[in-house]
Amino acid sequence: MTGEKGYRFLEHTADTYIAAYGKNLAEAFENAAAAMFEVMTDIEKVTPEIEDHVEVAAEDEQALLYSWLEALLVKSEINEMLYSKFEIFELTKTADEFKLKAKIWGEKFNAKKHVQKVGVKAVTYHQMEIIKEPAKTTVKFILDI
Repeated sequence: MTGEKGYRFLEHTADTYIAAYGKNLAEAFENAAAAMFEVMTDIEKVTPEIEDHVEVAAEDEQALLYSWLEALLVKSEINEMLYSKFEIFELTKTADEFKLKAKIWGEKFNAKKHVQKVGVKAVTYHQMEIIKEPAKTTVKFILDI
């Protein structure tokens, strides 16, 4: 997916509907995170200078997508951070659950540097889809804005 954004914004009347792509589930989840922060600001202006970690677990892949995005949103709010780089280094399925471990990079919100677009209130399950094809995975989700 080099050279192009790994996501696009879809038509929706009130909220933000996103399709994020990747060659596998991990890359699609990374691009979903980038798209969510692009809703909030221009992520090209967010310097990936502070590294942090995220770990989430869920009963299925859709719940894992929800938990991943929600964890990023909460971390962003609590720490007044914006994130622009995401690397999922572990995505596993056990007998009971799916687990995700990732490194994320960003910087503190700076009103002079970071344009404020739209605030994301929550991630939703409404119209959430995960479509797996041989060489491409697509995740679709709606953000409540």
